[in-house]
Amino acid sequence: MVRQDDAAGCAGCDDGCMVSKQVAHFASDGVLIAGGGRAILLQVADPTVAAGVARHSDFAHRPLQRLHNTLTYVYAAILGTPAEAATVAGFVNRAHRPVARAEDAALQLWVAATLYETAALVHGRVFGAIPSALADELYREYAILGTALQMPAEAWPANREAFRLYWDAQVDSLVITDDARQIAHDLFAPVVAPQWLRGVLPLARLLTIDLLPTSIRDTYGFDWTPRDQRRADRAWRVIRMLARITPHRLRSTPARRYLKRLRRAATSR
Repeated sequence: MVRQDDAAGCAGCDDGCMVSKQVAHFASDGVLIAGGGRAILLQVADPTVAAGVARHSDFAHRPLQRLHNTLTYVYAAILGTPAEAATVAGFVNRAHRPVARAEDAALQLWVAATLYETAALVHGRVFGAIPSALADELYREYAILGTALQMPAEAWPANREAFRLYWDAQVDSLVITDDARQIAHDLFAPVVAPQWLRGVLPLARLLTIDLLPTSIRDTYGFDWTPRDQRRADRAWRVIRMLARITPHRLRSTPARRYLKRLRRAATSR
């Protein structure tokens, strides 16, 4: 759960922040980045999303670009001021103009849903169950990841129970295309990547495959043995241990840096 001992360290959430300190504390935790690969592979498990990403993104040569763009958007939308959230949403909307059906509310909902559900899943893996009242608040606030991209507010399921029904139905309807499989390959075996990234990709791949719903994992064609599961379980134990001994102020470093870069860019224009 969101720990009270370091709840004061709400990175990036200043006087203009639109959410409560507990929501900011949750959203700014760098441990959530461990779910980035899962969110991407679930997004592109929708054939329309996969086709758009395949034609307008280049994981093979720029593997970090989509992660940087997504983190900037998430941190600005949830932790930033209304003006910062609007600015970043404008960037994303303009970038999506050449992409077929990018303004489709159902697709915007699916992308936002993968970000919310993955964040909740990773947080639960590391810190345990979130108290119900806070979980409800988090769910309501994460709707902004869709509404900032022009998704109608009423498209976001009314509550967590409705979201679970939506989520299960969507997962059952997903179709893994050749585009999606190529993206998955390029995500973990990029042609061009800094050495440090190549060093962490095996762990990222392990955690990503472990987090995927079993049906999606199998349809992608990922091999997953009992040995792989033991390795993933050990990795999560280490992550949980490190999270317990690392202050939130350090874990939230990525959020602070992305927001600082965004604010620096805004003032330099």
